[in-house]
Amino acid sequence: MYPFRRIVVSVSVLLLLVIIGTAGYMLIEGWPLLDSVYMTITTVATVGFGEIHPLSNAGRVFTLFLIVTGVSVFFYLVGSVAQFMFEGQIQRILGRKKVEKKIDALSGHYIICGFGRIGSMICRELAANHVRFVVIERDIDVLEGIDDDRYLWMKGDATQDDILTKAGIQRAVGLVSVVTSDSENVYITLTARGLNPNLYILARSGEEGTELKLKRAGANKVVSPYSIGGMRMAQSILRPNVVDFIEIATGSEHMDLQMEEVTMAASSPFCGETLVSSGFRKEIGVIIVGIKKADGQMIFNPNPQATIDAGDTLIILGDPSAVGKLERLVQTTKRGAHHA
Repeated sequence: MYPFRRIVVSVSVLLLLVIIGTAGYMLIEGWPLLDSVYMTITTVATVGFGEIHPLSNAGRVFTLFLIVTGVSVFFYLVGSVAQFMFEGQIQRILGRKKVEKKIDALSGHYIICGFGRIGSMICRELAANHVRFVVIERDIDVLEGIDDDRYLWMKGDATQDDILTKAGIQRAVGLVSVVTSDSENVYITLTARGLNPNLYILARSGEEGTELKLKRAGANKVVSPYSIGGMRMAQSILRPNVVDFIEIATGSEHMDLQMEEVTMAASSPFCGETLVSSGFRKEIGVIIVGIKKADGQMIFNPNPQATIDAGDTLIILGDPSAVGKLERLVQTTKRGAHHA
């Protein structure tokens, strides 16, 4: 903020000069306060109104001092203001160009439409898990609160095709629509589905009946924060320990226990094995709490003889190191790494 400091210094010197000039005319010429202030300001500003009273030789010398000093300070102040405005504008332009290049280079990312209370929480969780995303927000007041160092963002209306295209929707893996208006969420979903038929779309629903409209528009999943919040509060009363456990397992602030999902690729060495033969529980130390089959069927608390097939998603529970080890193992193509 060096240019800003120059402005502060210039204004301070200018005010000091007015005080000195006022005191000088009062002492040298014996003028009253108002006449001295008026003469000082017109002299420093070089407006050329002339002398309000005849000046003595000492007064003229003092006036010359004020003119020279005042002009120097004035031009210094003008230069500082111009530099501050010019450099700030240039920095904003260059900064946005840099962000736009980063957005153009994104692939396999998520697009977050809306940076309200829910949108900001989603971004915080995605950033904590090192998931790439870009935020679209049209409220300039909201944009000022976005951390440029952490989040990529762009100003615009997410219902517009060109804005979604600039956000890289053709290269994106998913879109989250959490603007406050249900009608806009429907329109964003409809527009996004038209631009990318393979996109995973998660939408927010605020009113009853909107969920069906969002799914018809192309949303893969619809979430109602009010319904979830009400259910969570009720469960906190009815089953407080269960809720505490879920919060520990799914919260990013808890590092001693983690619940994660791992999808089995066709090249995984574990495809075709059972849970017991895979050694996940015994050798790695994770618990398989569920298996989502490739056809969408969800198996809760699978038995040890349940088969793991390509495309299955394992819902696992364990400490972060064990979860990370399992994720690396299922991606290993060498069969010998299985029981290493």
